[in-house]
Amino acid sequence: MKSKKLMGGLLKFVIILLGVGWLLGQLIRYFLRTKLAKFARQVNEAAWSNSALSNKLLVLRIRLMWILSLERKSKSVKKDIEGGEYVDYEEVKE
Repeated sequence: MKSKKLMGGLLKFVIILLGVGWLLGQLIRYFLRTKLAKFARQVNEAAWSNSALSNKLLVLRIRLMWILSLERKSKSVKKDIEGGEYVDYEEVKE
């Protein structure tokens, strides 16, 4: 009789242990799935934000290079108009 009670108690303990283990596994899986989804969403948003910032910086850099090239052209034209380069020459008498 004592061994039957012991076996019944042990069986109950194992069944409860398996049930609690299964329940904890399901809860951990649920929370990990939601946390990983949230983390993936944050990483994706950060990547898009970084990409948008990089694109804006690239556009600004291109505009700056264009403006600087226009300034260089205008300075070179201005230099040619003001005096240009000195050319050595000799007068030829006919």
